[in-house]
Amino acid sequence: MRTPITIVVAALAAAALAGCGPQGKPAADAKPSAGSSTTVSPSASATSTSSSTPKPPVVPAVMKTGSNGEQVRELQARLGQLNLFSRTPTGTYGSVTENAVNDFQERYNLPMTGSVSAETWSKLRGVTKQPTHAAMYPPTVEPAGAKLDPRCLTGHVLCISKTTRTLSWVIDGKVQTTLAVRFGSQYTPTREGQFKVDFTSRDHVSTIYHTSMPYAMFFSGGQAVHYSSDFAARGYAGASHGCVNVRDKAAIASLFDQVKAGDKVVVYW
Repeated sequence: MRTPITIVVAALAAAALAGCGPQGKPAADAKPSAGSSTTVSPSASATSTSSSTPKPPVVPAVMKTGSNGEQVRELQARLGQLNLFSRTPTGTYGSVTENAVNDFQERYNLPMTGSVSAETWSKLRGVTKQPTHAAMYPPTVEPAGAKLDPRCLTGHVLCISKTTRTLSWVIDGKVQTTLAVRFGSQYTPTREGQFKVDFTSRDHVSTIYHTSMPYAMFFSGGQAVHYSSDFAARGYAGASHGCVNVRDKAAIASLFDQVKAGDKVVVYW
């Protein structure tokens, strides 16, 4: 003979399993039991329908944080025309670009999202001129008066100056290109001296920090020259863990294709 408590528990369990779909909604084949009545209030139904206002469609961003490429360079160059972006276009949409877009949107009474919608892009193109190739890809040159280390004057050399914060690709004493770079912090300094490129890795990921190191050219243990999206976004506000960071992705991609294992690397003050 079952006790009253047992009967109650069994009844509750049966009720819980009786035709309930996801999120507790009645299953499609569940019907009211005989003798029960189900009344739907017309006014309640109307109230429910009228209160569910459809949300406006989400407008996809043309560009946003993390975007890369030619269009981002054009964006940065156009913002530069309005004195909202004071740095060299990099083609990488980071926090600096996001802040500049926010400032533009505030200036022209647009929704301040930090991302470039079709509306923002159209407005920006309407108040600026088409930037030239030189404006989007300004040449980086060795600072006036700077001299190469004598060790950089023979052979194929990645000549890296901590004084000018530049990397020059030098062939037989002639500078082919010069890129802005940054180095490690005082706790993880970039080593100085003469080295050679041990190996290259196009899509490298750090096994220590688990961060992306595209176009890596290793020259001293775990230290390498490589592209840094953080450098592109934050500039000299940050530092590497000892590597030589480059922020111009297109330029280092081109350099990567020219540098070979065994080429000389000179890091100096």
